[in-house]
Amino acid sequence: MRFLTKRSPALAERSAQTPVPEEQCAEVGGWSVAAQANTAALIRWAAWGLLLLGPVLGAAAWYAMPAPASAIRSQAAPGQPAAGSQGAAGFAQLFVAAFIAAGDGDQAKLAAYYPGATALRLEGAPGRRSGEQLTVVRLRQTDRDMWSVTVAARISGSAGTAASPAADGRRDPKGEAAAASAGAVHYFQVPVAAVSAGGGAMGYVALAMPAEVSAPPRVEAPSTVYGPARPALPGDALTQAVGAFLASYLTGSGELDRYLAPGVRLSAVSPAPYVSVAVDQLAVEGEQAAEGSPSVPADGVRMRLLAVVRAAGHDGVRVPLTYALTVSSRAGRWEIASLDGAPAEASAAPAAGTAAPASP
Repeated sequence: MRFLTKRSPALAERSAQTPVPEEQCAEVGGWSVAAQANTAALIRWAAWGLLLLGPVLGAAAWYAMPAPASAIRSQAAPGQPAAGSQGAAGFAQLFVAAFIAAGDGDQAKLAAYYPGATALRLEGAPGRRSGEQLTVVRLRQTDRDMWSVTVAARISGSAGTAASPAADGRRDPKGEAAAASAGAVHYFQVPVAAVSAGGGAMGYVALAMPAEVSAPPRVEAPSTVYGPARPALPGDALTQAVGAFLASYLTGSGELDRYLAPGVRLSAVSPAPYVSVAVDQLAVEGEQAAEGSPSVPADGVRMRLLAVVRAAGHDGVRVPLTYALTVSSRAGRWEIASLDGAPAEASAAPAAGTAAPASP
């Protein structure tokens, strides 16, 4: 039999003040005091490790990232001019102009474009010739940062003046050649390199003096969306609409707005350069027949066309002009929807609401 005894208050106080050995410590929440200390130390070391590894992991992730789309698009696509080509073209034009006008003592002027010009021997008086209508007709990249630029120019001056005919009336081959050269277009090929000029800028330098070459071969024009050219018949609704619009646009006669589709804004050429306009030919998108149609389709049909006209100036001389237009049908008539900047290529998207006109 167990007997319950009651401790005295003095005994209880002495028991509370007596320290308990560490080996006899009771567990608190399943962790001992020593386990808590070890865990805190591990957490501190893990935190320091993450702080030290953070920059290393970030750098590795940066270098492992794929190139952004903008960087991929920045590479020159096939068929597109490489960066620097426009500057090379302009530089070549300036060089050819200075080269044509150069004479004895102009080595320093040419050396600004081609450093090797200081050792050249130049003849003739400076400025005896001049280049006119200089333009780049061919631009070809031959290597990285290097271009071959062909510049066309007309040359005027004493060197292009025809010689006087011989006193005995015989043919003068040299004079005929000089006369032919005076009106001819000359072509000069210039090798140009693009180099870094510091500070993020780019400069250009010629690698040699210009070389006169033959005319570049002609290139074929791309196909367009228009049908075959046909005569502009007076009874054709398209002929009437285009003729009335261009007459008002080029001569200032009549109200231009009455020939425009709703929302289209155009101003007549001012001052009016011509006194009359006649439509000679039309080439209409989707049209296969060689004849026009006097009727107009339902509202909302849009078509692109080329109009070849003859415009008479104030002196009575008629000149040929060609206009690319888009027309739309409304209320039984054709209206001008836009004055296009250039003929539309065959790969271009069709005009909105396009419908091929019915053959008569």
